[in-house]
Amino acid sequence: MSLQLIADQKTGKERMPIVAIDGPAGAGKSTAARLLAYQLGFILIDTGALYRVLALTALQEDVALSDGPALASLARKLEISFGKLEFRESDPIPVLPVFCNGAEVTKDIRSPEIGMLASNVSKLPEVREALLQLQRDFGNTGGIVMEGRDIGTVIFPDAEIKFFLTASVESRAQRRWEELQAVGKSISLDQVIGETKARDEQDTNRTHAPLRKANDALLIDSTTIRLPDVVQQMAEIAREKINKK
Repeated sequence: MSLQLIADQKTGKERMPIVAIDGPAGAGKSTAARLLAYQLGFILIDTGALYRVLALTALQEDVALSDGPALASLARKLEISFGKLEFRESDPIPVLPVFCNGAEVTKDIRSPEIGMLASNVSKLPEVREALLQLQRDFGNTGGIVMEGRDIGTVIFPDAEIKFFLTASVESRAQRRWEELQAVGKSISLDQVIGETKARDEQDTNRTHAPLRKANDALLIDSTTIRLPDVVQQMAEIAREKINKK
C-alpha cells in the first residue's frame, strides 16, 4: 500500500503528509522517528538536535545559556542541516547526521550534559521563536517525520498524523542508562532516574510551549512494548490514515 499525496489544509497544494511525534525524554521518540522515517521513506527532522546544536555552540562561543536574546541571535546565525539516514557499522538504528555551519556534530550533541542544557535553552521564549520558522520551513514540502516536545501542538498543529509516545519514568531511565553504559559513560541508574524526573518537570512546566499531548494525537505507551513493535504499529496507522485521505 503506497503513500498518497494530500491537499495542504492552508495552501490547497498537494504534498506528502507530516508525521508529528511528541513525548517526554527517554520514551524512544528519536529511535522510533528514525525507524519510522526509514520505513516510510520520509525525511527525518530531529527538532531536539536544533536545541542541542545551539547549546553546544553557545558553550563553545561563551554565550550565557540564560541570555534569551543572545541565544536567539546566535540561533539565527547557525546553518543547521540534516543528512540522509544511514546505517553505520553495527548500529541497528539508522544514524541521522547533523551538521552545523558545515561541520558534523552528530556525536558532540548527544551527551547527557548537552541534553540537559538543551532543555534549559528550549524553555526560553526568544529561542523557541527564533527556531520556530526554521522548523516549519523543514516541513514545507511534507513527507517528513518530526519529533520533539511541541510538534503536534505548536510547530505543526495541522499535521495529518500525530503520535504521543510515552513510558514510565523507570523504564525511560533504564533505557537511557543502558545506552550510556554501552558507550562507556560512568553514571548510576539512580542518577539517570533523577535526571529524567528533572527533565520531565522542566519540560512539562515551562511557560512557553510546554510538553503536552495534542488532543488529536494517538497515545502510545512503550513501557512494556518493544520499540520495533511500536514503530510497526505507527507505520501501519500512518499508511492507513494516509490512504483514507
